[in-house]
Amino acid sequence: MTAPRIGVRIPPCARADTVAAAVARAEELGFDEAWLPDSQLLWRDVYTTLTAAALATSRIGIGTAVTNVETRHVAVVASAARSVAELAPDRFTLGIGVGNSSVGPVGMPSSTGARMREGFTTLRTLLAGEDVDFNGTVSRLRDAAPVPLVMAASGPRNLRLAGEIADGVLLLSGVSDATLADATRRVAEGAEAAGRGPVGLIASAFCAVTDDVEKSARQLKPIVAGIAGTGGAKALALAGIELGDVPARVEGVYPDLVHAEDWDGAVEICSRWVSDEAAAAFARSFCLFGTPKEITARLTELGEAGIAGVYLQHVGSYDLPYELIEAVGTTVLPGLGR
Repeated sequence: MTAPRIGVRIPPCARADTVAAAVARAEELGFDEAWLPDSQLLWRDVYTTLTAAALATSRIGIGTAVTNVETRHVAVVASAARSVAELAPDRFTLGIGVGNSSVGPVGMPSSTGARMREGFTTLRTLLAGEDVDFNGTVSRLRDAAPVPLVMAASGPRNLRLAGEIADGVLLLSGVSDATLADATRRVAEGAEAAGRGPVGLIASAFCAVTDDVEKSARQLKPIVAGIAGTGGAKALALAGIELGDVPARVEGVYPDLVHAEDWDGAVEICSRWVSDEAAAAFARSFCLFGTPKEITARLTELGEAGIAGVYLQHVGSYDLPYELIEAVGTTVLPGLGR
């Protein structure tokens, strides 16, 4: 059986030791990776929490999904990454994105393509222990150690860029056949333009083990609206999901649709644009919602299609994904031979 590495998103939404225990449980149940997002106002510090997770585990891969080079100086990112990697040899991956929930709440712009390219170059140089010129001051990172660099990407330009510069790409396009094929093609174009071989692909997907997709999918409405409101309407249309004009920022939702603190309230607000039918269509096309057998089969298909890893997410940002970890760990992973 061909199956990708199975990872789970675990937001650092509680004390570091509590989050570390959740990572340890994922390890115990056979997950391959635990990914922690970075957003300085929404959650605890990601590197502090990863340190606790590194010390609480021995096998599972851990990483950022994702940090950025805007709210954190690139030298600070390199030092933090090196420090965690020392505690989890060959287990740590540095995932980097444009910033989103880190930059937005503090009024900063997301990283441009040029900033991402520069950031990756500087990180690689620092983590190799080589000199970097910081505005005329030449410095290097002591006790450096290379770590894999993964780039999160969704738009065409960033997908190509990721193919050029990253060791792996976190595809923020779900597992819809159409959008996944498009994203994979663009990454390959970037890799080819840079004279590189194939780049490892990680597909992201919201996941729920359920025998009632229609009922469970209703919780996805803020996600669907958030995608539509930030330039993803065309991607949704590829799966036959047509919405009205969703504003980029929705009044009454803090800090944004994808990370809403009042999730039930956000679901009700987003019902004006996203019907129950549209939410169910999104769950079936872009997500991994279904019975254990259905999810296992789809994961196997993704592996056979060349996807190296899958990044599973639960709905919500301020509770730990205990239910998802237990459900996938006890009913899906055994079917994948874990």
